[in-house]
Order: sequence, then structure tokens, then C-alpha cells
Amino acid sequence: MGASCEIHSCCGGEAVIYTQRSPRKESPNEDSAAIFCFNNHTGVFVIADGMGGMPSGRQASAMAINAIHASLKSTTHLHTNLRENILDGIEHANQSITSLGVGAGTTLAAIELNEHILRPYHAGDSMILVIGQKGKIKLQTTSHSPVGYAVEAGILDEDEAIHHEERHLISNMLGSADMHIEVGPPLQVTRYDTVLLASDGLFDNLLISEIIARIRKGSLQTASISLIEECMKRMSSPQAGLPSKPDDMTFILYRRIQ
Repeated sequence: MGASCEIHSCCGGEAVIYTQRSPRKESPNEDSAAIFCFNNHTGVFVIADGMGGMPSGRQASAMAINAIHASLKSTTHLHTNLRENILDGIEHANQSITSLGVGAGTTLAAIELNEHILRPYHAGDSMILVIGQKGKIKLQTTSHSPVGYAVEAGILDEDEAIHHEERHLISNMLGSADMHIEVGPPLQVTRYDTVLLASDGLFDNLLISEIIARIRKGSLQTASISLIEECMKRMSSPQAGLPSKPDDMTFILYRRIQ
């Protein structure tokens, strides 16, 4: 994908989808993302980050999105949750990516929205956040990585983690025989809550507090522009004391407005 920013009405709210390759490379963007809206109450959002430096990263992330899409198209029960279809799509994608036999891999973060009930799914270090209008964190997934687990255990704080030399290492991905999907509990999304799914290109360059300050209120378009501009600035012009890791960056922002 090239750079793009799209606004959609779906699931009783608005969603913005954005993707941009790293400003420090000329090779293709290895991230993929999609929004699948079935009606005004039901939808699935997906982010996939093809593994940088590995063969066919772009292909792997696209395969993950396509496999989930194919599985969702097969359902005839949109009034129920889509858990089985999402998990089947992820499993199929993992098998297909592994079968390439070239060491390709991708992280994945997805949410199912159904009647304002959200359920998260993820593998790797692409993250999901749900934020209230006042900035309260209602959901933050744990990155499947040594650094992510260290933060969860209280061994590292966020500032130490974002500058850690092993932050790029992950413990789980599609394209691995040991892949596992973490499925979170259902969460009620209330009016004006904001949901963010993003690849590590965003979370490696902005602290969680900086992201929350930009997305918790105001229009999603304004929030998106603020995220993009600050993240690209840090990737392109490193400053002492601030995180800077040039990478492909992709995110989906959603806010319930009904």
C-alpha cells in the first residue's frame, strides 16, 4: 500500500484507516489493514505488520487480511459474534504463510464489534487500545515480546521499554508453528470511546500518554493528522531523549458516536 487516509461510517460511529511506509526506505510498505463493515452494528477491523527484514513480509500481511476476509464472507450469522470466523481465518492464514517456506511472518491485531460489544484478538506486538473520552484506558493489549512481557510484569516502565535495544524482538507471529492468538474478553464500547489498532511503527515512536492525548477527544481526522505528523517527525528527525524508530506505520481509529 502507498500512503492513504480514509474515513468511513460504520458500526454506529466513524473510523479512519491510514498506512504509510517508513520514511527511511524505498521498498514496499509491509503493513496491511482493512475494515469490514457488515451493517450499522457489526464490523471487523484488522491490522497486520509483515515482519521487517524477513522475506515476503508484505505478502504475509496481505495473506492475513485476505484469509480473515474470506472466512468472514462465509458466515450467514451476522447477528451472532464472529469469533469462530475470525479464528478460522487466522488459523488458515498461519498455515498458508508457514507453507510459503521462506520465513515470512506477520503480526496481527483485530477487533470484532457487534452491537457496541468489542472483542480483541492479537498475535505479536501490534497493539489495541480502547480509551474513554477523559483518557481512561479501558483496554490495552500486551505485546507478545520479551519487552512487552517485562512491562506487563512491572520490570520495565514505558519509557525504558520504548528505548530498549531488544524492543524489536517478538515472541509470537503468524507464520510460525507455535503461533497463538490471544482472545480478550468482551468489552462494552460506550458513546465517544475511541478504539485504536496500530502497528509498532506508531507505538515505537509515541508514548501511550502522547497517543491518548491526541485521540481521546476532537475529530478523528484531527487526531489522525496529529498522530501522523508527530510520528513522521520523530522517524525523520530524531531528537535526544525522544523515541525514534523509522518503520512502516499503520493504524485504524474508531469512535462510537451513536
